[in-house]
Amino acid sequence: MYTPEQRPSDLVRDDLPEVDLGTAAPTSNLPSEDDIVEAMKDVVDPELMVNVVDLGLLYGVQIDDEGNVTLDMTLTSPTCPLTDKIEYDTKYVLDNLANSVTVNWVWLPPWGLEMITDDGREQLRSVGYNI
Repeated sequence: MYTPEQRPSDLVRDDLPEVDLGTAAPTSNLPSEDDIVEAMKDVVDPELMVNVVDLGLLYGVQIDDEGNVTLDMTLTSPTCPLTDKIEYDTKYVLDNLANSVTVNWVWLPPWGLEMITDDGREQLRSVGYNI
């Protein structure tokens, strides 16, 4: 308890225990591949209205030690006019997860309908595609 001459803050210890920062366990703020894939489900192909993961457009994810992410992605067609939109949306959804994002557009193997997940097929049916 404190006396009327003291304030509660007078009872607080001002000296803190020493901490050896050299032996502290390193903390990792790096995203996992699962984190990246889950975030990429928010990137929707503007023509088909299905996310790029369920369409099978995301081929690979690489994360370096500094949190820079490189994605191997493809499109349903090499002449897709919406490449910039998909790349912009990708960088937007990964902004809080990755230090930087690079999209590596690849064409092999070529994309095909067999790459669409069951969820993707259901999403396509819900917007009127017969697949």
